[in-house]
Amino acid sequence: MVPDPADPDEAGGVLNPACARGRDGELYLFPRLVGGDTRSRVGRARVLFDDGGVPSGVERLGAVLEATEVWERNGRSGGVEDPRVTYLPLLDRWVMTYVAFGPLGPRVGLAVSDDLERWERIGPVAFAYEPALRTDLNLYWNKDALLFPEPVPAPGGEPAFAMLHRPAWDFDWNKPDEPKAPPAGLADTRPGIWVSFAPVREVLADVRRLAWLGGHRLVALPERPWEHLKIGGGTPPLRVPEGWLVLHHGVSGRPVVGQSCYAAGVLVLDAHEVTRVLARSATPLLKPELDAERNGVVPNVVFPSGIDPRPDGTFDVYYGMADSRIGAFRLTPQRPAG
Repeated sequence: MVPDPADPDEAGGVLNPACARGRDGELYLFPRLVGGDTRSRVGRARVLFDDGGVPSGVERLGAVLEATEVWERNGRSGGVEDPRVTYLPLLDRWVMTYVAFGPLGPRVGLAVSDDLERWERIGPVAFAYEPALRTDLNLYWNKDALLFPEPVPAPGGEPAFAMLHRPAWDFDWNKPDEPKAPPAGLADTRPGIWVSFAPVREVLADVRRLAWLGGHRLVALPERPWEHLKIGGGTPPLRVPEGWLVLHHGVSGRPVVGQSCYAAGVLVLDAHEVTRVLARSATPLLKPELDAERNGVVPNVVFPSGIDPRPDGTFDVYYGMADSRIGAFRLTPQRPAG
């Protein structure tokens, strides 16, 4: 998918899409659309496939989420950005996590849908105070939120819906030259992936409870050279025989727009203890190599955000290319014989 220069709502780029299969069996993308005013909205498009089953284009179906709330608008640009969509069978609904770029900087927003067309907001997400951290996660920027499709055990053992997210204490929106202090005991202050929980029994009673999360735990921090600046969640977790499969992005280079590189890797989390990383990429699965990945609004970016399991056991991954357009790659798991 490439931006339509004749459409002012997407003239600035189409990128970082969520994806989900509808009740009709069709695959839908939910791209971030950047308008000529630099404000983002979330669109909807049906994916078109060629005779070999390869995604080859889209049918545009308009926008499904605009920055209409005060907490989604910062007065200059911002808007609603970088959605991910997860179907929760227990709720029989799809839930969209997205970045609401409002007056306090990026925060996680939530919306729910019965049909992938009409969406109802249920948040911004709020994080319960955890005394052991000696800080309030609501003070920090937060992006890259991903929901597990099935309940997992919370730290106390209670079944819970869980959300991966990336709080960032390396930057303060109001005081950019004075980074905020990280949680107690965190020696490595680079942004990484955390998880928080909402009890299933409470969410089933009121879906809005999904926007109030507690039990915060660290999952992963940068480890490899290709992700030495920071990591963040990419595609919503999928259950595979080994555990939970999560594609993530890693950033290297210098922390300056145009001087960093975004690459894609994979994490496998324990099925019953999601804070435990069983395996992770030593080298990127995908890095900027094509011209469309190396040149664009923000150069040298591949940003995985949507994943579609295929009947043959492979996965199609939809990703942003240099903050300008959308591509897809096919991921084939390689498992040991026997």
